[in-house]
Amino acid sequence: MSALVTGITGFAGSHLADYLLAHTELEVFGVDLRGFPASASRPDRLHLCQGDLCDPDFVLSSLEGAQPQYLFHLAAQAFVPLSWEDPWGTLANNIRGQLNLFQGILRLGLRSRILVVGSADEYGMVCPEELPIDEDTPLRPYNPYAVSKVVQDMLGYQYFASHGLHVVRVRPFNHIGPRQSAAFVTAAFAKQIAKAEAGRKSPIIKVGNLEAKRDFTDVRDMVAAYYLALSKGEPGEVYNIGSGIARSIREVLDILLAESKIELTVQEDPTRLRLSEVPVVACDSRKFRERTGWKARIPLEESLRDILDYWRGEVEKEEKW
Repeated sequence: MSALVTGITGFAGSHLADYLLAHTELEVFGVDLRGFPASASRPDRLHLCQGDLCDPDFVLSSLEGAQPQYLFHLAAQAFVPLSWEDPWGTLANNIRGQLNLFQGILRLGLRSRILVVGSADEYGMVCPEELPIDEDTPLRPYNPYAVSKVVQDMLGYQYFASHGLHVVRVRPFNHIGPRQSAAFVTAAFAKQIAKAEAGRKSPIIKVGNLEAKRDFTDVRDMVAAYYLALSKGEPGEVYNIGSGIARSIREVLDILLAESKIELTVQEDPTRLRLSEVPVVACDSRKFRERTGWKARIPLEESLRDILDYWRGEVEKEEKW
């Protein structure tokens, strides 16, 4: 039995690989556009390959080599500000890669279970009376990244309905944890704190909108949900995944500041404000929980401590270089 993880060196992809190696007997194959560090651990059950999912020949050879029973499609351009700067690049990358995977599976006659990872951003501008957000909430995408995820979502359903592929779709809400890029809010705060503690920057934390409320789930809980989605999810269905609790960005910042070893000043940075911002996002994941028994287990406070410790370690590495 084998699993193929696209985007395996990314934030969620690397945690999913850890989860599969620790909790299953699956052979884990991973593909990624960016390549792999020379020091990357390569145990007997982990097989890594660098390449572009937009290249159909590369996709076909990867599928042929892995023969996956489980296909976790996580690779995507996921940074919203970049999608505003290069909307077509985001759409082309996110849609074409998934199409190549579907076409490759059909061509090879594989019977893979396929996870299509969408996003809570698909719901876009949610009205207050629609909270918490369930799977029947209308999709009103408000940025190019969100549009690309809607297309991936609908393509997943179309290939299930038209070709009988075993596709399960998920719409994860905000997930956080160690290894996340500092382009995202909790990691951005933690990196600034770690650098200030080390004397590498002034003790000023630059922030965007602190009033927005988001549904945060630890990435380690999220990847466990991804595995359950393919193990127990119904083909053709879509599932929301999230904690069900909306926490303000200000509350997140306050928790991190309380963990800081030094006094810090908070300063608003206009460049960190987004073109459009949904005030409150909260997930209704009852459908997924009832189907799989999943629930978020790691408290926000623990996630944030782990993120800050991760960035302290990264800053220390930079100092040694």
